[in-house]
Amino acid sequence: MKYEGDLRCTATHIPSGKKLITDAPIDNHGKGESFSPTDLLATSMLTCIMTIIGIKAEKKNMQIEGMYGSVEKIMTSNPRRISRLEIRITLPNNNDISDREWLITEGCDCPVCHSVSESMEIDIKFND
Repeated sequence: MKYEGDLRCTATHIPSGKKLITDAPIDNHGKGESFSPTDLLATSMLTCIMTIIGIKAEKKNMQIEGMYGSVEKIMTSNPRRISRLEIRITLPNNNDISDREWLITEGCDCPVCHSVSESMEIDIKFND
């Protein structure tokens, strides 16, 4: 990691050499030109759930291509923190209901979900 100045940091993924930039958000003295650290936490939650669903689906030869999702981060102050994540995931309808329910259960058991503070409210909904 390197602090670049102007509330911007660059992280380099050692195995791939890929770079990730973070900026402070506009409402916290930044330019908001890239993901903020709290945006990354929210994004990590959604991508972790979707990745676990992908791993589990592969093991059962289930087709989930076309799955998509969104995450909304709600901030609070004193102290400034994420108070709530609203996650919406849409799974394709090409699997039977019991397989779909199993995928949802497995996805919600992701490492990021287990790592965040219990003081953060997490609302996960799956759409058809």
